[in-house]
Amino acid sequence: MAALTQDRNTVRRDGLLIEPPVAGGARIFTGALVAINAAGLAVPGSTSATLVGAGSALAPADNTLGAAGALRVRLDRRPARFANSAAADAITLADLGRDCFIVDDQTVAKTNGAGARSRAGRVFDVDAEGVWVDFR
Repeated sequence: MAALTQDRNTVRRDGLLIEPPVAGGARIFTGALVAINAAGLAVPGSTSATLVGAGSALAPADNTLGAAGALRVRLDRRPARFANSAAADAITLADLGRDCFIVDDQTVAKTNGAGARSRAGRVFDVDAEGVWVDFR
């Protein structure tokens, strides 16, 4: 494409909300930690080394009987609170700004579990209720 010779109406998005296609056979609950798999499809967060944390689901998406991409799920990429892992994998305030890792669709951990867990995002905050994860 050639360089501009006049003004252009460039469409923009704020980057806070995304709607990726859902993997076939996947069921995502409202509020779930959602990840993107190697095929670029949304799946509930789980212990896997091949996912990328994407956001928290704003609505349910039940594609258990559908083909890959048959529907989309609306995700919010802003910080959201999830359950903290336990024992040595518990996240503390000392971990602010560091990566955290997906245990399941509602739990994050301090470590990648010897390479078994994918990155969820960065620790935004930690409080008595859990860990705030920033997906951006």
